Amino acid sequence: MRLIDLSQPLYHHAPNCPAHPPVKSEYIATHEKDGWLCELLTLSNHTGSHVDAPLHKIAGGKSLDQMPLETWVGKAWLVDLRDSAADRAIGDDLLQSKLPNLPPDAIVLLATGWGERRAMTDEWKYHSPFIDPSGARWLVEKKARGVGIDHYSIGGYGPDNPVTHEILLGNGVWIVEELGFPPEVWSLVMPVKFWTLPINLKGHTGAFCRPVIEVAEG
Repeated sequence: MRLIDLSQPLYHHAPNCPAHPPVKSEYIATHEKDGWLCELLTLSNHTGSHVDAPLHKIAGGKSLDQMPLETWVGKAWLVDLRDSAADRAIGDDLLQSKLPNLPPDAIVLLATGWGERRAMTDEWKYHSPFIDPSGARWLVEKKARGVGIDHYSIGGYGPDNPVTHEILLGNGVWIVEELGFPPEVWSLVMPVKFWTLPINLKGHTGAFCRPVIEVAEG
């Protein structure tokens, strides 16, 4: 098999949600001074490619370590929304037109084109496409397992953001954010096998992950 990487890189001053502290990666030991090299990372656990567990928005909801690892692996459908303009609301009608036969337990991955625009610009920070509450309810009704998007927030930065997160996470639909979609994914036949394993943070609301598509070869 081979793996197609859908992650976004983390580095010093990497683009991130403006509500979070700036990303810092600083050396705390160097070869010249200490004989070894080590970095200190300062960032929110909802930075770069990461997953949201229900506890992120739902008081008393499940934390990451209360969710089986198998939860984060499954069949996924990629949705090409790369024609999205700024502030595009992704609602139930649009999702139905793109995924008319979505089966239960599916993972839905939305490619809006904002992964390629990742930069600390006003457009990227505040005017991304987003799933609106009707789209979130549609995913719940379809019994989706998880949903992802190529931006730091599935609900964007506007007033619908809290409601979208609450609908999804309150109904057991996990979220993966800050994906990147290389061109090769558009030649794949749906569904694909998707992995987005979070690191093991006990009691946390989310964690960094390495989202990949597994492709069988031979």
